[in-house]
Amino acid sequence: MKYYFWTEKMGVGYHGQPLIENIEFGLEQGEILTLIGPNGAGKSTILKSIARQLDVINGSIWIGEKKLEYFSGKELSRNMAVLLTERLHTEMMTCEDVVATGRYPYTGKFGILSKADEAIVRESMEQVHILEIGDRDFTKISDGQRQVMLARAICQEPDIIILDEPTSFLDVKYKLEFLSILQEMKRKKKLTVIMSLHELDLAQRISDKILCIDGKYADRFGTPEEVFTPGYITELFHVTAGCFEEGNGSMELGTPEGEAEVFVIAGGGEGRKVYRRLQRQGIPFFTGIIYPNDLDYPVAKALAAQVIEAVSFEPPGQELIEYAKKKIESCKKVVCCRKAFGTYEQANQELLDYAGQCGKQIEKGWEDIWQK
Repeated sequence: MKYYFWTEKMGVGYHGQPLIENIEFGLEQGEILTLIGPNGAGKSTILKSIARQLDVINGSIWIGEKKLEYFSGKELSRNMAVLLTERLHTEMMTCEDVVATGRYPYTGKFGILSKADEAIVRESMEQVHILEIGDRDFTKISDGQRQVMLARAICQEPDIIILDEPTSFLDVKYKLEFLSILQEMKRKKKLTVIMSLHELDLAQRISDKILCIDGKYADRFGTPEEVFTPGYITELFHVTAGCFEEGNGSMELGTPEGEAEVFVIAGGGEGRKVYRRLQRQGIPFFTGIIYPNDLDYPVAKALAAQVIEAVSFEPPGQELIEYAKKKIESCKKVVCCRKAFGTYEQANQELLDYAGQCGKQIEKGWEDIWQK
């Protein structure tokens, strides 16, 4: 199958020495590819090679039926826009002036914009929501610089855009706006996006395809569902403290050490705040009875000394309930995060009643815990 953009046994590196070899992936037009991997693994080197800022060591890059090396500079600038981490140094240029430079591949050698070019500049700024800062000095804005550079890239009317860590140093508002714009461009104009991201949760949500780089080779390529399998991110990033939960894209710190002191009765997402508070205080805990499809389950598995879990959509057996009671007996305190118990939670009601019969200290509601 022929793709719109693909690589063939591509090797990248510096001074003729390969850093990563045999990189192969293919994209349909209008797909978003994200490169992930540890710092220094070679993501930026791959992007610079695709952007033709570095020569490939071996292999080929194709756009349509044509190898990248055969595109003229002007032809490539009409097909591809590049936004890397290096800051643009300008003198006496407004944000609109910077955006307008994206039209240079279409102007004459004097760079004079036509009325049509000016309309495209304005439209690009509208898409990125920066019209209100168009007359401001580019060097005097901070977070907005990335939006301006994105507008400049859009202004080129490219088919492909290359971005290296575009959301680094942006607050959550700008991160979401930036990626939402890329997604809108992908849907409306079939823009193909090739970028690197540090934020694995964002990569998991926005990407059509993901390429994993492990410093020596391209380790895995596929959809987020194919890449984010249990334990893989921990292996790729050589995680030794804490864990990454591939199912929901969350990171958790390490499990507190020692014998469990607290038993947490949770469920329905009510226990996550308690789990994390216990972890911050270094207090080991048990939790249950929880189903694997419960919102609390991923955090519980990451942080609890032990999770007493039942089979989803089945009432817990009496043997499991008795086992949970033994764990309650061994703890100093019981925390109940539930205000009421549903039909399938009657086992947890039984556990709470049992904790009272045992004379255990019981805290109800996460917001009241340790406030006395």
